[in-house]
Amino acid sequence: MNPPLFFQNKHLTLLFFASILFFAFSCQTNSNEEVRKPNIILILADDLGFSDLGSFGGEIQTPNLDWLASQGIRFTQFYNTSRCCPTRASLLTGLYNHQAGIGQMTTDTGQEAYRGHISNSAVTIAEVLKSSGYRTGMVGKWHVSNTVVQETPEKQLAWLNHQEEHPLFSPIEQYPTNRGFEKYFGNIWGVVNFFDPFSLVNGTEPVTEVPDNYYHTDAINDTASVYIRQFAEQDKPFFLYVAHTAPHWPLHALPKDIEKYKDTYKIGWDKIRENRYKKLIELGIIDEANYSLSERWENELSWEDNPDKEFDARAMAVHAAMIDNMDQGIGRIIETLKETGQLENTLIVFLSDNGASSESSMRYGPGFDRPSQTRSGEPIAYPVDKDVMPGPQTTFTSIGQRWSNVSNTPFRYWKMESFEGGVHTPMIAFWPAGISAKKGSISKQIGHVMDFMATFIDAAGAEYPTDFAGNKIKPIAGKSLLPVFQGKEREGHSVLFNEHEGGRSVRTKEWKLVTLDAREPWQLFRIDEDATETKNVAENFPEVVQELDSLWQNWAVQNKVIPKP
Repeated sequence: MNPPLFFQNKHLTLLFFASILFFAFSCQTNSNEEVRKPNIILILADDLGFSDLGSFGGEIQTPNLDWLASQGIRFTQFYNTSRCCPTRASLLTGLYNHQAGIGQMTTDTGQEAYRGHISNSAVTIAEVLKSSGYRTGMVGKWHVSNTVVQETPEKQLAWLNHQEEHPLFSPIEQYPTNRGFEKYFGNIWGVVNFFDPFSLVNGTEPVTEVPDNYYHTDAINDTASVYIRQFAEQDKPFFLYVAHTAPHWPLHALPKDIEKYKDTYKIGWDKIRENRYKKLIELGIIDEANYSLSERWENELSWEDNPDKEFDARAMAVHAAMIDNMDQGIGRIIETLKETGQLENTLIVFLSDNGASSESSMRYGPGFDRPSQTRSGEPIAYPVDKDVMPGPQTTFTSIGQRWSNVSNTPFRYWKMESFEGGVHTPMIAFWPAGISAKKGSISKQIGHVMDFMATFIDAAGAEYPTDFAGNKIKPIAGKSLLPVFQGKEREGHSVLFNEHEGGRSVRTKEWKLVTLDAREPWQLFRIDEDATETKNVAENFPEVVQELDSLWQNWAVQNKVIPKP
């Protein structure tokens, strides 16, 4: 029997088989592309200083994060938005925080830029990646939703003290599981007792009690490992957001971790700061020519004359112990990735939400998000006179201005401020299958937390939507870091802006205009030559001040930063 007419034509026959091969190859390629989509783990520390990590100059033992740095890239000019929830809003949405609805904190003022929660005109990384076939999970601190409070201070304290239970810590539609995360375990609010956290939920259900040996940093890291094992059972990539509360005050740490640092900080502020500065230079994170060591904050008091040496050395030891413990848990996450065969094709990024905090939590006292007693009824001390040592859950303490200045070596200021000590973050990127830049390399290219959305979309082959869940979505403001991962120069941000509680800044490649408060005059620094902001040259370059001020004003109007509530 003769073959069909189609096969009698040699050209048609070749074309037919070629098309079959092309189709088969295309299917194989698409299948491989699906396999090549990386897992993504975003790890965020809370109030970690620029030089706290070992790989960024610190004396704190962070071998697991140091290993990620040695196998990946360290970014030395990476920016946040100077405070917890604004940074989280920007990081999660790829927008400036005002664009995302959190221009300040979590109170809804009714103004578009100050709604106190991630607005419906923004999408989260989890929503975008979930739409692209990713499993999504989150553990830890949410802090990008409006806070529900009780009708009287007495009822609020009873709630904080676990004497009363109420079902919601914020409007349910603002919970992580309603913003793209399939799984969630963590604290909805910002401040927690590390041994018995307030606002702890699993999914949307309040966690009404925890084991006697509970420690929140361990719970965050170990739950992350559980999620990884669950995700690894399916042939799908996953996105996991690990949002730590460490080392945010209160200074709560496990005795075994504190013990490692009981003598470390007895040499005082100046010596630790000098040691960090030298190590930063040795590591190549900074250079001495452009990063002079700024003057220590309130250096009129020497360590030798400090009447609170015992408390202050202990406070910094607990701060170090909190970071050490976080690193230990990150090591367990890395080990879980190895055991499940996921490590090679997992993009891990680590950073801090802002600089170390200068706050004196002792002066705040109980109220709003701070308990007055433990669940069992033990009173919690807020030792303004530094007469109760930090560490256990019966104290609410913090490291204060001088130690936060040390944590942010070599910069000035701290959390909340638009100066470098507030907005400059250590950042590590690790991805064996996707980073072709030299292992352990250091990038001085400027980046911002809003760049993660674009980076993850780029890595995952996802699409940023113009509309989502019936809402028109604001255009993405961040830019992908993938070219940097590939060892290339990227077209970054020609200018970056910041504003928080009146503090504000505008930064170009060469200049930075900054002020602590809108009522104070601008200060101008040649940031490419004076990275630690030590020489205010505003009087010498009034035309630059005027030009950058105009840029900031235009940005502020366009993004509804002003008028402020």
